[in-house]
Amino acid sequence: MTRAVPMDDVRRPEQRFFDDPALDRLYGLTWALATEVYVLRDRVEALETALAERGAVDLEALREEASPEELAARAADRQAFVDGLFVNMMGRQQSKGPSS
Repeated sequence: MTRAVPMDDVRRPEQRFFDDPALDRLYGLTWALATEVYVLRDRVEALETALAERGAVDLEALREEASPEELAARAADRQAFVDGLFVNMMGRQQSKGPSS
C-alpha cells in the first residue's frame, strides 16, 4: 500500500528563469527589497499624516524640495552612500582571501 506524500514534503527543482541561478536570486533579492521600500514609504506617509493631524509637523514644509544649501550640506554623505552601493557593481573585490 502506498502512502500519499503531502505536497509540502515533495522536493521540486528550484524554479529558474536565467541560465545563471545567481541572476534569479539577484532578481528575487531586488523584488524583496523593492517590497520593503514600498512598505517603508507607506509607513512614513502614515506617520507624517498622523503627525500633521496632531499639529506636530507642517506637511507643506516637510514636502518642500530641499534648498541648494541643504543639498550641498548633505552632498558628502549622499556621495559616500552612492559610492558604497556602486563599488560592488564595478567589480572591485571588498575582501581578499589569504595569500598563498
